[in-house]
Amino acid sequence: MRITRLYSGKDNQSHFDEIELQLESRGPLGFFTGPTGVKAFFFREVPADFHYTWHNVVCREYVITLEGRAEIEVSSGDSRLFGKGDVLLAEDVSGQGHKTRVIGKKPWRQAFITLE
Repeated sequence: MRITRLYSGKDNQSHFDEIELQLESRGPLGFFTGPTGVKAFFFREVPADFHYTWHNVVCREYVITLEGRAEIEVSSGDSRLFGKGDVLLAEDVSGQGHKTRVIGKKPWRQAFITLE
């Protein structure tokens, strides 16, 4: 399973990467990754006109888009669209950060899973 990673590089800039989650075991209900320690879980909804300039994440977290779409831009100007079902591992806790804006006329709804 592939997901997008957003991280701070040695150049103090934010970057995207695609990472492969390792499926380690198989049970009667399918394949599983290894367990990950979780600090908190919450939902967020932002309006269709949401636009947030350069910022960092407060801590490492998975962001799962439940509904709507958003564009995230990193320091290089590269941007990616995230829609329903997309998973982002956000780790750019330092450096310049990234920009976020909601695309379209629907709110952007997400589930956040903050990591230990």
